[in-house]
Amino acid sequence: MDKHRAAENALDIRDLRFRYPVDSGGPSGGSAGWSISIASLAVRPGEQVLLTAGSGRGKSTLLHLIAGLMDPSSGTVRIAGQDIHALRGAARDRFRGRHVGMIFQTFNLLHGFSAIENVMAALMFSEVPPGEHAGRAADLLGRLGIERAGADPDRLSVGQQQRVAVARALACDPVLVLADEPTASLDPQNAAAAITLIQEACREKGAALVCVSHDPAMAERFERRESLDSLASA
Repeated sequence: MDKHRAAENALDIRDLRFRYPVDSGGPSGGSAGWSISIASLAVRPGEQVLLTAGSGRGKSTLLHLIAGLMDPSSGTVRIAGQDIHALRGAARDRFRGRHVGMIFQTFNLLHGFSAIENVMAALMFSEVPPGEHAGRAADLLGRLGIERAGADPDRLSVGQQQRVAVARALACDPVLVLADEPTASLDPQNAAAAITLIQEACREKGAALVCVSHDPAMAERFERRESLDSLASA
């Protein structure tokens, strides 16, 4: 990580507002629409933050706004100093691929691709030379306990699939990892192991972690906890 990148917050949100259009099929529907409003949120490099809110209150939408997969109605989202919404098209995709890792509740692994190919797909957006992709992916999977790197994810256990998802999220040495309800589909024992894996892997890579969840058991795992309601703009 260069000095300029280290000096910037991993994430800076200012006056972020988002509202689904009326009758757009957003989470709440109805004539009033539905909104997210955050006055300020800053996450330091390497910091780990748990964001909480009830089911259907916009946690996943917020992560999509942070990652630039959706555009806000107003406000800014800066990742390592870059306003991600100031970028357009391929430039935004490249920036996201190089600086943001995402871990989805349902993993979103590519079917028909092996575990190692799923990780290599993420490296397509990196500055790592193509000839090094396979070795880097295999090394990362090995360090996360995946010995069958050539196996189809459908033939791996749920816990192993999550490890592949974590490897993919960390493949490009992101400054920020976003985790969307990462334990929701797991039993309590596997859930505890999963969040430990995610947190330790992010620490090893020096990546900041923003995790959203409504699981009360997650609270004790994070020193910093924020609720979406407490972050709301006036």
